[in-house]
Amino acid sequence: MKIAIIGAGASGMAAAITAAASGTHEILLFERQARVGKKLLATGNGRCNLTNRQAAVSHYHGTDPSFILPALQAFPVESTLDFFSALGLYTVTEPGGRVYPYSDQANSVVDVLRFGLERKNITLLAGTEITGVKHDAEGFLLRAGSESYRADRLIVACGGAAGTKLGGGLSGYQLLRSLGHHCTKLYPSLVQLKTDTEQVRGLKGVRANARLRLLLNGSLLAVAGGEVQFTEYGISGPAVFDLSRAASTAEGTELHLDLLPDMRSEELLSTLCIRISRYPNMLCEDLLTGILHNRLGRMLLKSVGVPLSNPLTSLNWKQLTDAVEACHDFRLRVLGNMGMEHAQVTAGGICTQEFCAETLESRIVPGLYACGEVLDVDGDCGGYNLQWAWSSGLLAGKLRQASC
Repeated sequence: MKIAIIGAGASGMAAAITAAASGTHEILLFERQARVGKKLLATGNGRCNLTNRQAAVSHYHGTDPSFILPALQAFPVESTLDFFSALGLYTVTEPGGRVYPYSDQANSVVDVLRFGLERKNITLLAGTEITGVKHDAEGFLLRAGSESYRADRLIVACGGAAGTKLGGGLSGYQLLRSLGHHCTKLYPSLVQLKTDTEQVRGLKGVRANARLRLLLNGSLLAVAGGEVQFTEYGISGPAVFDLSRAASTAEGTELHLDLLPDMRSEELLSTLCIRISRYPNMLCEDLLTGILHNRLGRMLLKSVGVPLSNPLTSLNWKQLTDAVEACHDFRLRVLGNMGMEHAQVTAGGICTQEFCAETLESRIVPGLYACGEVLDVDGDCGGYNLQWAWSSGLLAGKLRQASC
């Protein structure tokens, strides 16, 4: 049987290797870019956080997050690690369950996947963009410029719209729509946020550990914790990425940052009172020195009206308590995000109710499968999206007939 797979990213390569393993299928793997796995090379800041040992449905989003369960149960994290071990990849698990290649290099992941594609029954057609697909009684007819290809089964693994510089695009959605499928609205996820820059303008490059809350008209939308990084346009970092999906899908949100999440307000107030009593002639600009990054501390003090050039003894009780409150509840109005070009993942996608979760075969077109980011599934930051890519790609590559 001839199998066509569109997209040689994470899910597409996993599907190709799995489909080829039976030895009875001829695989045509199409990739519109000149190289496979380009987006993989950029994940995890070039380290490739390929999965997370805590992968569970609670870390996924979409119209129906439970859609992932059959794939995750059929190919859980341990199966993924076994798959990569068989390809020759050595991995290490870091605190929090994140799994990386032991080499700390994303190219190690791409390299072993390329090794896995070197089979007699896999033909890789890099630099070939499929621009149209038709389904008929004989299977599937794929068009790529002036060329056409025939296949008995088709797996669409084109990825999402995120990361346009790394190959993200709309082709997968367009191809599946042409075959009768529907797509939800698309949003950037795991992306930097734009905020009111008046207060953060001078903080570019400053990093801090924080607890974040995202609110809309006073109602809590999402929470996160970890590292944040201030930028010229707003705020970034892993904790921000975890909130970015909720921020992208709602307008008028506000970020509340607790910049001292491990210190109670009473403890901070006591510490500052001791500093004032010991160093009465110290300038107010140094009130938070040694507690927060200097630029961050001065910005917080300035935001609540503390005169930085005055001595500490000039502070009144309200100024002191306002400074403490600012440390635990610094607010930034969210104005938007940095868009699909900078996003790591697409929120939204092809409607999952149109596919059988147990096989990933289309309920509309027999012999058509979809996997990875093109579907309406997205995960939190931390390896969860790649785990979905591996699990769904491995399941689709089994080419099981729909049972639902």
